[in-house]
Amino acid sequence: MTADVAAADLMNRIYRHQRHIYNVTRKYYLLGRDRLIDRLNPDASDRVLEIGCGTGRNLILAARRYPGPRFFGIDVSTEMLASAADGLARAGLSSRVSLARADATAFDPQALFGEAQFRRIFISYSLSMIPAWRAVLEEAMSRLAPGGEMHVIDFGGQEGLPRSFRVALRRWLALFHVTPRDDLERTLLTLAGRAGATLTVERPYRGYAQYALVRARS
Repeated sequence: MTADVAAADLMNRIYRHQRHIYNVTRKYYLLGRDRLIDRLNPDASDRVLEIGCGTGRNLILAARRYPGPRFFGIDVSTEMLASAADGLARAGLSSRVSLARADATAFDPQALFGEAQFRRIFISYSLSMIPAWRAVLEEAMSRLAPGGEMHVIDFGGQEGLPRSFRVALRRWLALFHVTPRDDLERTLLTLAGRAGATLTVERPYRGYAQYALVRARS
């Protein structure tokens, strides 16, 4: 079994049933997603890609918020993509948002969507579920258009919260194959430096989350 097939199989098994209640339950602890959407601020002619789009919740909100750009989403799970397609259809957004199944560590957007690069790329609480998460960031950076931005939100180090909370949260997340990426800032700093890009990092909610913004040079 290839890594791509194994990843798809795992995600499908995890979310085959959870996808139906995902949006309702995750809103209580996937904090900062709407902050990311608020800060995307793409131009009307931009192309916007979400890596690890899941149920399409973020794409629907972003497409409603910004009616001009075209949006694209990839995910390795066919179960999650089925939910995303249904949600987009109900929202009347299928013509503006394109979906494709792809391995985030190695994908060809030209073959998938007819687009080589994107002015905005965002990744919301997906890196903590992908073992080869550094490869995802490298791939995303290579698809970022000059002057574009990559926005990343995920679990942080919870440094401003009680240690008991941090320990309990991480044990609970591990049940769902979720691991906070404590080296996210360091990894992005290295990648941004290689590309001549700039990096800013925030740690909202007392460090519960980490929000990173990479701006590519023009």
